Amino acid sequence: MAQDETYELFQRGRAHLQRGDNAQATVSLEKAKRREPDKASIREALGLAYLRLHRYREAAAEFDYILDTAPANDYAHYCMGRCLSRMGENGLAAGHYKMALWLRPEVDYYREAVDKLSA
Repeated sequence: MAQDETYELFQRGRAHLQRGDNAQATVSLEKAKRREPDKASIREALGLAYLRLHRYREAAAEFDYILDTAPANDYAHYCMGRCLSRMGENGLAAGHYKMALWLRPEVDYYREAVDKLSA
């Protein structure tokens, strides 16, 4: 039963993200994270919500957790790069963007992120 409730909270949070209701998304996703703190999917969605709300340190913490447990997660590298870039850490951001691109070279927006910081 508790897993069903957690999944519902996660789905509600994702629906809020899709509608652009980022602050509302954090409410459901933070509750889901308290129930399932090791779920990368919950932490990724929560990280995105924080990123969109300009809560970069909190977002970076979520993506850092994901990368600690799954260092080959290309999207988490990309999102970590976005956080770091917005915090003025362009050198560190470039490393994450390059790693994302190395892991999935077919993703155009990874290449664009690398090119933007290299210019």
